[in-house]
Amino acid sequence: MYQSDYLQNFVQKVFEKIGCPPSEAGLAAEVLLSADLRGIDSHGIARLAGYVRLYDNGRLNPTPKVTIVHETPSTATVDGDRGLGLVVAPQAMKIAMEKAEKVGSGWVSVRNSNHFGIAGYHAMMALEKDMIGWTMTNAAPLVTPTFSLEKLLGTNPVAVAVPANHEPAFVADFASTAVAYGKFEILQRKGLPAPLGWAQDAEGNTTDDSNAVKNGGGLLPLGSDREHGSHKGYGLGAIVDIFSGVLSGANYGPWVPPFATAGFMAAQAGVGLGTGHFLGAMRVDGFRPATEFKENMDTWIQRFRQAKAVEGQQVLIPGDPERESEARRRQEGIPLLEPVVDSLLDLAQRFSIPFERI
Repeated sequence: MYQSDYLQNFVQKVFEKIGCPPSEAGLAAEVLLSADLRGIDSHGIARLAGYVRLYDNGRLNPTPKVTIVHETPSTATVDGDRGLGLVVAPQAMKIAMEKAEKVGSGWVSVRNSNHFGIAGYHAMMALEKDMIGWTMTNAAPLVTPTFSLEKLLGTNPVAVAVPANHEPAFVADFASTAVAYGKFEILQRKGLPAPLGWAQDAEGNTTDDSNAVKNGGGLLPLGSDREHGSHKGYGLGAIVDIFSGVLSGANYGPWVPPFATAGFMAAQAGVGLGTGHFLGAMRVDGFRPATEFKENMDTWIQRFRQAKAVEGQQVLIPGDPERESEARRRQEGIPLLEPVVDSLLDLAQRFSIPFERI
């Protein structure tokens, strides 16, 4: 087990070594480690080497000038200048929150960015201001729409964070696919098959091959197949892509550039600038007194917690597993797979940064 402070310090130093200012390197490390703390290992420190490869390939600007290129009192389009999405997205959310403070809600589309870590981190920023946070991002095409043999969409996650009073916040953070691709990367590192319903092979047949996407297949939308509602997952992923890419001027659909860990994918000529995000903040008191709303949220959460459940199970509130994981891992440490440790040791050697195998 690795303590989060130890990993935070290491990740920050790596980002500084590729040229990020210390404050932005620290923020990027915090966003990345938040995934590991919350139990979303697919989007945490396992991706650090991928960000370094983006830099090596000239796709990442470590000192971006994040600028507003278009705005109204409640909206803005932000150009991330090829910066770390881990830094660009929090800046965009701050803009959304500033607009919400003035006019009730703020909505920001982002172009020319990169992978931004877990969507939930950025959405939860709004909780500090008694706001509801929304976050979306498009991603490289790994997903086959219902009945398609072509990969045209990314895993395209959505996160919504809603404040409560005495109860923990409601935080829904999920991909528009059956699972995020990072789950396949974990299975590949372990040499394990994938559950049926996660992917299809190159001929469109459901498969348990965890390498299927690399071998011409694709991830399946949420719902897995038409009979189980995959058209709804396809629709949700399309909405995220349009809001994040088409609305902002970023790439969209099959033209979204791949993250550096997806070495089996070749970047195509783009139709926009970089990867796109969409972030929003809504003031609760723009609709009703915040205290009343949060008390009602407590009631809502408590009632769902009290729901009669199947034997041996309990009804959870979105965000519960992640919150419990964070509390446990802050105390006990963060487990890392051996291939991830190996990649960190490679970075440590390259940049002359101390890192120990535990």
